[in-house]
Amino acid sequence: MSKNRRQFIKGLGAVGALAAFGLGYSHTADQFLKGFLDRTRANDPFAGNAPQPEYRVDAVTGQVRLNPAQQVSYTVCMGCTTLCGVRVRIDKANDQVLRVSGNPYHTLSADPHLPYETSVLESFAGVSRHKERGLEGRATACARGNAVLAKLDSPQRVRVPLKRIGKRGAGLWAPISFEQLVEEVVEGGDLFREGDVEGLRAIRDVETPLDPEQPELGPKSNQMVFMSAFNDGRLAFAKRFAINSFGSRNFAGHRSYCGLSMRSGYAALLDNWKAQPHLKPDFANAEFLLFIGTSPGNAGNPFKRQGHLIAKGRSRGLKYVVVDPVLTNADNIAAEDNGRWLPIRPNTDGALSMGMIRWIIEQDAYDARFLASPNPAAATKVGEASWSNATHLVIVEPGADFGRMLRGSDLGLDPKGDDDPFVVADETGKLHSHTASDRGELFYQGQARLAEGGEVAVATSLALLREAAFEHTLAEYADACGIAEAEIAGLAREFTSHGKRAAVDTHGGTMGSNGFYAAYAIVMLNALIGNLNHQGGTSAGGGRFKDVAPGPRYNLATFKGMQKPKGVGLGRNGFPYEKTTEFRRKEAVGKPYPSEAPWLPLSPNMSSEFLPAMLNGYPYSAKALILWSTNPVYGVSGMTEQVKERLADPKVVPLIVSIDPFINESNQYADYIVPDSVLYESWGWASAWGGHLAKVNSARWPVVEPRQARAADGQVMEMESFLIAVGKRMGLPGYSAGAITDSDGNEYPIERAEDWYLRAAANIAFDGTPVPDASDDEIAATGVTRLLPELKRVLKREEWRKVAYLYARGGRFEDPEAAYDDKFLRKRYPRAMQLYNEQLALARNSLTGKRYRGTPYWQPPVLADGTPLEDVYPAEVWPLRVVSTKSQLQSSHTIGVARLQQIQPTNPIGLHYDDAAKLGVKTGDRIRVVSPEGSVEGIVLVRGGIQRGVIGIEHGFGHRELGARMHRLGENPLPKAVAAGAGVNHNELGCPEPHRPGITFLTDWVVGNVARQGLPTRIEFI
Repeated sequence: MSKNRRQFIKGLGAVGALAAFGLGYSHTADQFLKGFLDRTRANDPFAGNAPQPEYRVDAVTGQVRLNPAQQVSYTVCMGCTTLCGVRVRIDKANDQVLRVSGNPYHTLSADPHLPYETSVLESFAGVSRHKERGLEGRATACARGNAVLAKLDSPQRVRVPLKRIGKRGAGLWAPISFEQLVEEVVEGGDLFREGDVEGLRAIRDVETPLDPEQPELGPKSNQMVFMSAFNDGRLAFAKRFAINSFGSRNFAGHRSYCGLSMRSGYAALLDNWKAQPHLKPDFANAEFLLFIGTSPGNAGNPFKRQGHLIAKGRSRGLKYVVVDPVLTNADNIAAEDNGRWLPIRPNTDGALSMGMIRWIIEQDAYDARFLASPNPAAATKVGEASWSNATHLVIVEPGADFGRMLRGSDLGLDPKGDDDPFVVADETGKLHSHTASDRGELFYQGQARLAEGGEVAVATSLALLREAAFEHTLAEYADACGIAEAEIAGLAREFTSHGKRAAVDTHGGTMGSNGFYAAYAIVMLNALIGNLNHQGGTSAGGGRFKDVAPGPRYNLATFKGMQKPKGVGLGRNGFPYEKTTEFRRKEAVGKPYPSEAPWLPLSPNMSSEFLPAMLNGYPYSAKALILWSTNPVYGVSGMTEQVKERLADPKVVPLIVSIDPFINESNQYADYIVPDSVLYESWGWASAWGGHLAKVNSARWPVVEPRQARAADGQVMEMESFLIAVGKRMGLPGYSAGAITDSDGNEYPIERAEDWYLRAAANIAFDGTPVPDASDDEIAATGVTRLLPELKRVLKREEWRKVAYLYARGGRFEDPEAAYDDKFLRKRYPRAMQLYNEQLALARNSLTGKRYRGTPYWQPPVLADGTPLEDVYPAEVWPLRVVSTKSQLQSSHTIGVARLQQIQPTNPIGLHYDDAAKLGVKTGDRIRVVSPEGSVEGIVLVRGGIQRGVIGIEHGFGHRELGARMHRLGENPLPKAVAAGAGVNHNELGCPEPHRPGITFLTDWVVGNVARQGLPTRIEFI
C-alpha cells in the first residue's frame, strides 16, 4: 500500500474517531466546560484542588521528604490480565486510594526498570525532576490502571455472604453470616425448601466411581467443578483446594475461551502440550516484527509494555506489520513507514502463513544451518541457541505406524526405551540416530530397512511441511486471505532478511474454528529462521523465582494426604476417546465413531466445556459448581441464551456457589455468593504473562483495608478464608498440621491466607542469592508497617525483614543484565522446535475417527466433524463476518467504571465505508446484527480502518449484569450501574454446532477453543 493511500485511510480513521467521540463524549466536554468557567479560587496556584503530593524531592540535593498523611505502596494492578506493577498512593486518614502510577522497579511498568537494590526513597526520587531523572525513570500506569481503583468502593460490590431467595436468577438475596454460609455449603440439606441438596461433604468421595460401568470417569469427587478466571497470583491457592485437597479433576481457568488456539499452536511447535508455553519477541532488539491476529498495545498481553517497546523501537528503526481485519493503534501517523497495517479476511491467517512458508521454502530463504542441526550439541557447535526436528524421519508408509517418528530401535541401532532416539539421514542417505549426528539432510525421502525385516517409506519433518505448503499455489493462498501474491512474497522476504532479529507474534485473532492449525502455521515461521533463544528473536520468558514450590524455605507444593486427580475431566480433555467405555461399546457393534461429543486428547482442562457438559450430562453430570471471579456465560461465545434455563434449574446442577465481589451474568444463577477482595485488598504472587526476559515475581498485598465484612474470628471474607473454613470443617488434607513443611521438616497449618502467601514470599526472598533486609525507613515509607504483626507471627526471625524487602518494592525483579548471554538469551527454552508433531499426528478426531495432520496446513473454517462452515452458513445468507477487538481503555474488568465511561461510554459496530454504502447506513444509525444463534443492537461507526465484509466489535461491553440489572439484598436494592449495560456483547452472536446434540457452540475442531472470530452474520434495520 502506498504511503499516500495509508495516510488517506488513517485520515478516514481520524474522522471515524471524531464521530465516535460525538457518540458519547458529551459528558466529558460538559465537565471540562464547567471547570473552565468556574472561577472559584483553587487551593494551590499550581496543583489546583489536587491532593498534596505524597512526598517532595529537593531539586538540588535529591533529599526526599515524605508526607506523613499519605502512604506510597508498591503492588499489582488488576485492570486487565497483564498484572503490571503499580505504585498506589493512599490517604492514611480515610484509607482511600488517591492515585495509581507505575512501579519503577517492575519489568512491566518501566524500561529500563530500577536496579532492585535501589533504596525505596531513591526510587521516589528517581521519578522526580532531580537531575532530570523523571523521564528516564518514568514508570506508568495506563488509563485502566488509573481508573479501576473505583471498584474498591463500588456501590455494586457484594460485601457480605448472600443466599438466594426464591428461584435462581430472580435477583433476590438474603444476607447471611459467614458461619451459616460455610455450614450450609458443606453439610447441605433442604436449603431452599426445594428438597435436599448434597453439600460438599457428601459429594467428596475420592474412592467410589461416579459410574461403575465407566470407571475411567474417576471418583464421585469429580462432580464438584471449580471454575476460575486467570492466574492473578491467587490461582495456586484455589487450585490446591479443588484438586489436591478435595480431589476433583475439574478445575480450570478461562484459557479455552481466550487464547487456547495460540497456546496450542505453540504447544505443537515447542513439544509441550501439558504446560503450553508460548513465545514472545525480544522487542528491544528485534529489527522486524510481524503481528498476525494480535496488535501490540491493544491485545496480546503484556499490553502496556508491548506498546511502550514498540514506540521505543520505532525510534531506532524497528519495522513491523500488523495483519488484522481491523486497524488498531499499532499503526498510526506517528509510526510513519516503520509500522504498517495489512487488512486480512477473518479466519484466513493460516492461508497467509502457509503462503509465506511456501515462498520461504521455494526461495531457500530458511535458516538451513539451524534446521540441519538434529540435536542440542550439534546446534551449539554451529553457534545456534536452539534446535529442531526438521531432519527427523517420519514413517509415511500406509499402515498402523503411519505418522509415527522412526526410532533407533526400529533399525536395531538402539534398544527400545524412554531414550529411544529419532533417526536422521546423512548426505549419502545412510541412517543414524539423531543423537549421534552433527547434521541431517533437510528434505530426505526414501526407504528405511527395519531390524525385523521389510522396509517403510520415510520422510523428514521439513519435507512433510513442504508437502503441506505446496498443496496450494501462492495465488490460491492470496485468493483465500485477500492479500495479493506480491504482498505475501514481500512479507516473507522481509521476514527472512534480518537473520535471527525477526519474529512473528499471534494471539486472539486465531480464535476461530480453524484456529489451531492457523496458529501452528503462524508460529512455524519462527522455526524457519531459527530465532528461538536469540537476541532480537523469540523467548519463552524469563521465568520467576520459586514461590509455590518445594522452595528454599518452605514446601508449598506437596502436603500430607494430598490427592492426585483421577479420571476424565468434564471437558473430555487430555484423554483419548479410544480408551473410553463408550468407544469399546460402540466398537463392539462395528460403529466406534462418532462419539457423542468431541473428545480433546491434546487439550488442557476445558472450562468452556464445563457448563455444556454438566448441563448435557455428558460424559457425566455435576452436583456442585464453584465459580471464582469468572463469568463464562458472558465470556463464551454463544453460551448466554443456551444455558440460562438449565442453569436456573436446581435439578440439573443442585448447588452453585460463587466467590466474587460482584454479581455477573454467570453468578446471577448462584445459590450462594461469597464476597471477595479486589485489587489492592488481596494477597497474591503473580508473574509476567510474557514479554519478559528475566525473572519476575509481583507482590499483591492488602495496601488498604478490605471493604468486605469479617467473619466471627476476625478474618476478612474472601476466597482464601472461605476455602480454609470449608477445608477445616470437612477435615480436608492441606489445612491442619502438616499443610506446610519447612526445610527442616517442621510442620505448620494453614489458618489464614497470610500463612500461605508470606511463606511463598520467604521462598522468593531466599531463592538463589537472598535479598537484603528491609530497613525501618523502607518499611514505614511503603506502608509495610501494617504487615509487621503477621510478618513476625508467620515467619522466622531471619526471614521477615527479607520478605518486607519484597513487599516494599512490589515483588522481586531480576536486573535486565540477566536477560542476555552475548547474542543469546540467558534463559533458554531447551526442547526441539517441532516442524512435525508426532503426538498431534497420532491423535484422532473422535467424531470421524480420522487422524490429525502432524504439520500445519491451510484449511478454511470447519465444524468439529470437518464439515466446511460455508456449507452450513453460506455467504449468500450470512454475508458479513464478525470479529472482536480489544480496547486500550475498556475491558470486561473495568466496564462500568465512571472515569472510563466518560471517555469511552460504548462500543459502536464498525463497518467499512463500502459495506455501509451497499447497506445504506451511516455513522450513528442503529442496526441489528443477526447470527444463526443470536442478535445484538447497536450504533454504527463507518470507517476505513476495517476489512470489507467485516463487522468489528470491541470486547467488554453489553453486560446484562454488573449493575445493569437491579438486585435486592434483603430489604435493600443493590444500586444499578446503567452504564455497565451500554454497547453490545459480540459473544451473543456465537454460533451453535448444528451437527451435535444438546447445548453446543462453534469451536476449533482439533483443540476445542471457542470460536469468536469470523462468525457468520447479517445486518437488519431497526
